[in-house]
Amino acid sequence: MDRSVAKVAVDLPLANLDRPFDYAVPEELAELAQPGVRVKVRFAGRLRDGFVLARVAAGERASLSPLHKVVSPQPVLSAEVATLIREVADHYAGSFADVVRGAVPPRHATTEKATTTPRPRPITDCDQEPVLRSYPDAAAFLGSLTQGGAARAAWTVAPTPTPVGDWARGFTEAAAQTLANGRGAILLAPDANQLQTLVAACTQRFGAGSFAVLAADAGPSARYRNFLAVVRDQVQLVLGTRAAVFAPVANLGLIALWDDGNDSYAEPHAPYWHAREVAALRAHSQRCALLLAAHNRTSEVQQLVSKGWLAPLALAPNQARRESAAIRPSAQTSARDPFAEVSRVPREAFEVIRLGLSAGPVLIQVPRAGYLPILVCASCRTPARCPKCGQALADPTGAGATCRWCGPVLTWHCADCGGQALRSPVIGVSRTAEELGKAFPGTAVIQSSAERKALPVSDRPALVLATPGMAPDAPTGYAAAVLLDAELMLARPDLRAGEESLRRWLAVVAKVRPGAAGGTVLVVGQAGLREVQALVRLDPVGYAVSELVQRSEAGFPPAVKLLTLEGPSEALTAALAKLELPGQGQAFGPFPVASRGEDSVSRVTLRCPLAAGKELVNAVKALESVRSARKDPPLRVRVDPQVMD
Repeated sequence: MDRSVAKVAVDLPLANLDRPFDYAVPEELAELAQPGVRVKVRFAGRLRDGFVLARVAAGERASLSPLHKVVSPQPVLSAEVATLIREVADHYAGSFADVVRGAVPPRHATTEKATTTPRPRPITDCDQEPVLRSYPDAAAFLGSLTQGGAARAAWTVAPTPTPVGDWARGFTEAAAQTLANGRGAILLAPDANQLQTLVAACTQRFGAGSFAVLAADAGPSARYRNFLAVVRDQVQLVLGTRAAVFAPVANLGLIALWDDGNDSYAEPHAPYWHAREVAALRAHSQRCALLLAAHNRTSEVQQLVSKGWLAPLALAPNQARRESAAIRPSAQTSARDPFAEVSRVPREAFEVIRLGLSAGPVLIQVPRAGYLPILVCASCRTPARCPKCGQALADPTGAGATCRWCGPVLTWHCADCGGQALRSPVIGVSRTAEELGKAFPGTAVIQSSAERKALPVSDRPALVLATPGMAPDAPTGYAAAVLLDAELMLARPDLRAGEESLRRWLAVVAKVRPGAAGGTVLVVGQAGLREVQALVRLDPVGYAVSELVQRSEAGFPPAVKLLTLEGPSEALTAALAKLELPGQGQAFGPFPVASRGEDSVSRVTLRCPLAAGKELVNAVKALESVRSARKDPPLRVRVDPQVMD
C-alpha cells in the first residue's frame, strides 16, 4: 500500500470538474484497483462511474473518500490512450468524460467473463501484387515502416477499379510491413461498406481471425469482445470506423485512414472531434507512422502537406489519366442540341448511356433521393408548406404533395400569390429512374439510395441510378457513368460544397472502367466550373491548393483557428464581455441562426491566427469552466467545425 491513493477520472462532463480526483484505496481493493480499471466512487453524495488513471503515494490530505467498488479488474484504459483522450479534449475545448465515452466501449460483463480463445497471428510473408509500392516515393515510406520509423504521408489514390486504385490492398501492404517489424497497426474506414471492403482485403492478406474489428454497428457483445482482444494484446491489427482511432494497440506503429473528407469521421456529440485530427495527434505523440489516403485531397491534408508534415504520394498526372476513365463535361449549346445548356439530361448524355449499355452497366448519379423532394409554387416559386403545421411539402412517391408529419395534402394555395399549382425545382432519383426507364425500354433499372441500398450488380447491361455514396459495385467496373445536376451539388450553402462534390464525383470515376477499356464519365454541368475542371483533369491536388489559398484569403479553417459558440443571445453577449481574446483575435456576433420551439439560438464566431489557436481554445474552455461553476446554461462550443453552412 505504498501507493494508497488512486487518481480517478470521474464521469462528470461539467467543465469546472474536468480533472482527476483523489480517492483512498481500501486494503481489500489494493490488488484490484489498478490503473485503467473501471470503478465506482461517491461524488457529491452520488455513486458515479470512473476510471483509475494512476496510483500514487498519499499526500498531505489525510482524509480522502475511499473507492466504493471496482466494477471490473480488467484494465481497459491504457496510459497512452488516456493521454490521447486528454489531448483531444483540450484540443476541442471539451471534457475528458465526453471523449472517453467514445474511446472505451461500454462493459459487457458476460463477454468479459467468457473464456477467450487464442487468435492466429497474421501472415506477413504472403506474396501479393504491390499496390502502394507502384506509386512514386512509396518505397521510402514502406521502408520506414519496416525499420520502425514514423513516416507520414498523404496518398492520393488513382480513381480506377484496376489494382492501382485498390486502396484496401494498399493498406494491407503498409500494415504487413509494420506487423513484420513487431509493431501494431490501426486501419480506419468511414462507414460499414468501406469497412467490409477492408475486412475482405485483410482476411485475404493476413488470414481470418488475425485482426480485430471495432465498429459501433457490430453489437455490444461483439464490439466488446474484439476490444478485449486488443486490450489483452491478442491482436496487433485493428480495423474499424471512427472510434477505432482510440484502439489501445500495444507498440503502435501505423495509423492508416481512408477518405478523410467523409463526414462520418466527425463525432456528432460534444466535443465534436474528427478522426483525422485525432489520428494526427496520436501519430505525433506516440511517434508512429500515419497514412491518410483518398481519391481527393481535403484542405486540411493539403495544409499539412504544404508545411512538410505529410509527404505526398501520387501518380504522375498523365499516368493517373491513363489508368482512369475518360472524363468530359457536357457539350455547349449547338445546332445539333440547341437545348444542351438548359436541359437536365442533354442529348450527349443519352448517347453516352446508349453506348455504355452495349458494353455493360451504366451508372447515373443523382444528387437527391425520392421522387420530387422539393415543391414550390408554380407561379412565384415560393417553397410550399403544409397548411396545418408549416413543414415543407414534397412528393416522395409521385402520388401528390405530402407533409411528412400530416400526410397527404389535398388542397393547397400559396400564401404569397394565392396560386394553387405546384412544381418541383429538383428531381429525385426515383423520378429520374422513371424517365430513363421509358427512354430505354427493356433495360433493367436499379435504384440505390440511403433508404434502399442496392446489392452489387453484374456485368450485364443495366441502368443503375444512385444518390452520392450509394452506388453499388460492378465486378469489372461500369461501362460508363453520367453525373447529373452538377450545379445543384455545388449550390449547397456549405463552405465544403465544392470539395465534397469533387470527392463524390471521384468516387464515381473510381467505379468506371479505364478509358482504354472504353470507360467514359460525363459531367452534366458548366465546363468552366472550377470543380468540373479539376475532375476533367483528374487534378484533386491542384484543386486543394487553390481551395486552401481561397480559405486563407477569406479567413476560414484550416488557414485560421475558428470556434463557434451557440446559445441564447443574452448568454452569448455576457460570455463575450468576459472572454479575453488573444492578439489579432476577432469575434463576430451574436446573430440568430435557428429557432428551437420558443427558444431562439444565436451564434458567435471567434477567429484568430493558427499560432494563437491554443490560447483561444484555452480561453473559451476557462470561460465555460466559470459558467459551469456558476450553474449557467452551457453553450455549444465547436472547434474548427466540419459543417459551415
